[in-house]
Amino acid sequence: MLAQDQIHAVFDRLHARYHQPDADRRPHVKEESEHFRAVVACLLSAQSRDSNTAKAKHALFQLADTPEGILALPDDEVAAAIKPCGLYNSKTRNLKRLAAAVRDRGGQIPRSRKGLMELPGIGRKCADIVLRFSFGEEAIAVDTHVDRVCNRLGLARGKTEEQTAQQLDERAPGWAKRDGHVWLITFAKRICTARAPKCASCPLADLCEAYQSGQMAAG
Repeated sequence: MLAQDQIHAVFDRLHARYHQPDADRRPHVKEESEHFRAVVACLLSAQSRDSNTAKAKHALFQLADTPEGILALPDDEVAAAIKPCGLYNSKTRNLKRLAAAVRDRGGQIPRSRKGLMELPGIGRKCADIVLRFSFGEEAIAVDTHVDRVCNRLGLARGKTEEQTAQQLDERAPGWAKRDGHVWLITFAKRICTARAPKCASCPLADLCEAYQSGQMAAG
């Protein structure tokens, strides 16, 4: 894996290329209902395109957007609403379990990674997304794109996204944890794509272990 000075160099370059000084200036939501909606949206996003998740979220929240409201809906009605995001039967079950767990907590959403991951259907990625974008905490969420980039570069060597997230949390500099997720996912989608990555024009090619070892073609 990359040495610590190389890791800092990676994030320095990502910051220089993708940092938006005025991004995310809005205050983070304070209402518990908004935190609940954020957790639900993250649950729905598993193995789903953003556009399909948005459709499912909109349809569901037209019907109900509180734990009690979702629990009152018949399962088939929930499944029909969230069908665009796929895996709708298992997501319906998890959604009902999630709603029951939050209701039993008095409507409070946990404000720690551990607490969030104790909620039904919420894994490390969703927990970190909620921490970062709903509560404003410093956390780099690792999805399939970030996982790919981290393992190619040598920022981490995880067999699963959760392992990659754990290693990245330990190795990434503290100053990069606020916006690191956005920088990495933008880099992943624009340059370090799953197929035909643009290695020849990559600003991190000289630091990339996969490229330097010959595993990546100069596309």
